Amino acid sequence: MSNTPILNNQKNSFFTGAYLDGAAAIFDMDGTLIDNTPYHYQAWQQLFKKNGLPSLSRDTYLTEISGVPIINTLKKYFGDDISDIRLKELTTQKKQFYEVAFKPFLRPINGLEQFLNNLKGAGVKIALATSSTMDDVDFIFETIPIRAYFDTIIIGSMVSQPKPSPQIFLKAAAQLNILPERCIVFEDSISGLKAGKNAGMKVIGIATAHPIEKVSKLANLAIQDYTDISLQKLAGLFDRY
Repeated sequence: MSNTPILNNQKNSFFTGAYLDGAAAIFDMDGTLIDNTPYHYQAWQQLFKKNGLPSLSRDTYLTEISGVPIINTLKKYFGDDISDIRLKELTTQKKQFYEVAFKPFLRPINGLEQFLNNLKGAGVKIALATSSTMDDVDFIFETIPIRAYFDTIIIGSMVSQPKPSPQIFLKAAAQLNILPERCIVFEDSISGLKAGKNAGMKVIGIATAHPIEKVSKLANLAIQDYTDISLQKLAGLFDRY
């Protein structure tokens, strides 16, 4: 039996480890760890209808709301002078609409858990950088036991500028003590993909909210799910670009 495949595997493993040495993976949450975009859209539609706002189109949701902190969105559509009490009331309404609809279907995107395990095994630092609240993070992680994979969690209230500002990703990199150019962002939203690019990071777009053709225009690599990505492909990003 030839030893060539084993030698090739060892060689590939060596170069993969070299290219990923001192690297970090930074994940968005909604639409990136779980495919919940349709349920967030449905919840915003219900919120608009309940409170007498015009019907919300999917295109408007994807371009103006997805990936943006809820407080920013509520102030945009309900007025900058909205009271804190009203903000809390609307936030609760939207949260209830979303959680009731999505909870029966809450599951990780295909291949996610194995991919996170592979990253951790390769010594890659992992961060969560989401515009959502910690309550939203807890809602996901209480069902999907992946919290332990993340070395740090950054939420929307920890930064002053929403995506496409790179602020949230740069904060995650700083928390991990990893240079931005050694970071790979995983994102689904247009604002998030732009934020990753604006941060000077490699960007992998996952096609949950947008067609893969659109995602590929804003990302170094576009995938349908995590079975499309490997450590070797990650290492190749640093090798090629």
